[in-house]
Amino acid sequence: MRTARITAVAAGVVMMAGLTACGGKDGGNKAAGGDAGGNGSPAQAAMAALRTASEKTGAEKSAKVESTTRSGAAARTMKGEMDWAQGVRMNAEMAAQGGLGGGKPMKVITTPEAMFLNLNLGGKPWMKYDFDALAKQNPTFALVKDQMQNNNPSRSVGLVIASGKAKKVGTEDVRGVQATHYTATFDVAELTRMQASKDFSEKDMKALEESLKKSGTKNETIDLWIGPDDLLVKKTEKAQNNMGGAESTVYYSDYGTKVTVQEPPASQVTDTGKLGAGAGAAGGGLTA
Repeated sequence: MRTARITAVAAGVVMMAGLTACGGKDGGNKAAGGDAGGNGSPAQAAMAALRTASEKTGAEKSAKVESTTRSGAAARTMKGEMDWAQGVRMNAEMAAQGGLGGGKPMKVITTPEAMFLNLNLGGKPWMKYDFDALAKQNPTFALVKDQMQNNNPSRSVGLVIASGKAKKVGTEDVRGVQATHYTATFDVAELTRMQASKDFSEKDMKALEESLKKSGTKNETIDLWIGPDDLLVKKTEKAQNNMGGAESTVYYSDYGTKVTVQEPPASQVTDTGKLGAGAGAAGGGLTA
């Protein structure tokens, strides 16, 4: 069971916890200049529009988010508010099938160091999943830790820019907003390296690539919808693998919303890092 959970996380971790995506040290903007194509070409126009969107979205520090994520038989919905001024901090409510909680809504708090789940079990209702402890178990969790400490939604845009593969699909309605749709498809090995920050070790990178190879994950498609104010309003990611594939959809709104995140009192928290590797693996399955 533990091996199955680890594999499921490895297959889904490139979904950036369903909320953010990392474009590397420069967010993808540096690489975009040489890949845009000829003057006035559709590729160049797409790159120019995405660079503006990356800058505008990156200038914001918070937003309301709503996501749906599926990896194999496990599915998750999440709704809340997120601040990424200094690492990812979030207050949210999550419901998951095929994992902890039995499908019932659970409160979630994340900081750059840990995730806290309220499982409504009585006694100490909060479970803590420390990213440092998880990272020591498996390179998949090392990437989760890296993302939670170095991410923001603008890097989804930067990642697509850096690929040089962005295509404009058209204009579509996204919850009442007329948004421009862009798409790009990546080789997963390439994408994994683009996602990690400069702090991610080469040893962990090679181990993660091997995990993804074993899971049968080869390609991933990222779609972005940019609103008329040049802000990211929707993102989807889809990948196929040996366990039925993985996909996520995230909606962003109310940029600049005030977000206050406080860790639960220590007296109400059980640290899974002290319960053994199996508990950590279960928590990690919810993170992917």
